[in-house]
Amino acid sequence: MIRAARIKRAMSVRELGERIGASRDLMQRIEQGDLRVGLGVAFEAAAVVGVALFAAEPSRLASERAHLQETLSLLPKTVHKRASEVDDAF
Repeated sequence: MIRAARIKRAMSVRELGERIGASRDLMQRIEQGDLRVGLGVAFEAAAVVGVALFAAEPSRLASERAHLQETLSLLPKTVHKRASEVDDAF
């Protein structure tokens, strides 16, 4: 779900990693669902791309996951870097 949201926002793995302070390797492990990844960094990545990791109904989350798997199969493997930098300082 994090990967789909990242690609939808036209962010590269490196860009998302920089925003949360994680390496490209760690970001790839997060997106692949590696169980050795710290929960905090996975939550942070999800928050940055706007992914809700919990749902009130478990069946809803399962259906969303199935839909995302279908969507991911259609998305490109890489994303081109944006022309301008994002200034998200509040």
